[in-house]
Amino acid sequence: MIATMVQFLLLAATLVLAFYFITNRRKARAKAGVKLGFLVFIIAAVWAVLRPDDLTVIANWIGVDRGTDLLLYVLVIAFLFTTTSTWIRFREQELRYARLARAVALQSPVLPDSLIDAPTQEK
Repeated sequence: MIATMVQFLLLAATLVLAFYFITNRRKARAKAGVKLGFLVFIIAAVWAVLRPDDLTVIANWIGVDRGTDLLLYVLVIAFLFTTTSTWIRFREQELRYARLARAVALQSPVLPDSLIDAPTQEK
């Protein structure tokens, strides 16, 4: 009964993530590859929850002792991908903000007070 309850909770969490992703697709400006990767992740999560012995068979086929170890390795790789992707996205956004600030500064320059109050010299 405990394994069934854990399976139910894991499937529910997966479905909530899928629902969130589908309902916020306009807000998530993800590329098609990321969306397909997320879809594969959802399918693999459901499959791994419903048939955990298959994960152990695949792990043994690859050369890993247990399915849980394989799952941990895959999650570490996914975490590294997500972290790197987020860092690159923030860096690009920071550059866009800097370019925008420069463009606004060039369109409406503000002279320092010392130049405004200085008398003009005419020849």
